[in-house]
Amino acid sequence: MREPWETLEVNSKGAINVVEACRQFNRTARLIQIGTSTQLGVQTCSPANELHPEFPLDLYSATKSAAEKFFLIYAHAYELPVSVIRFANIYGPRAAIHSPEFTFNNFFIGQALGGGPITVYGDGLQRRNILFIDDAIDAIISLAKSDKYSGQVFLAGSDQHLSVLEIAETIAETFGCTVVSLPWPIDRRAIEIGDVALDNTKTKKWLGWTPKIDIKQGLTLTKHYYLAHLHHYLR
Repeated sequence: MREPWETLEVNSKGAINVVEACRQFNRTARLIQIGTSTQLGVQTCSPANELHPEFPLDLYSATKSAAEKFFLIYAHAYELPVSVIRFANIYGPRAAIHSPEFTFNNFFIGQALGGGPITVYGDGLQRRNILFIDDAIDAIISLAKSDKYSGQVFLAGSDQHLSVLEIAETIAETFGCTVVSLPWPIDRRAIEIGDVALDNTKTKKWLGWTPKIDIKQGLTLTKHYYLAHLHHYLR
């Protein structure tokens, strides 16, 4: 939200640059646009599927939504092998854990690794869908291997929909720290979208993909990685 022009330049213009280059120079290149669940904005139904309306509340999500539409237009207008997959709150080894701007759950992990406490805004009862990085990569590879889903959008998320507080408490239990509640900052409250629950039925059925790593297993793998490499991530 602090850098609207740069966000537009990278997410939206960047997408046009890539897909237009492929149209001109390599029309057989397989392109996958990585979207985000927050493109939906406030959910009107739960869980939400790929046909849910998009009314994003922040500029990052809005520019990601625009980039997605550029890709889909090129898929239909020029018959390019382009498709879209949207994720929610990916976590695991090598994530940025130093700022809440790189997903709340990765920041919670950073707070826990720094000795805690983990800070939750408000009551933390809004539901979220988080996905371990290996499952996200498997979904991308499954989509990349198929040439018959050009112009399609997929949602890939965990089968579990947990509250922010439950996620924080599970991280705290895994890493050995505490959780505290703080009042909502005005700027964060303004872009809070409430519950995020994704229906991954289409992705499972069409791609033969399913998430395999639950939150406790994923956090244990994440903990082992960061404990061995923490000096690269928290200073």
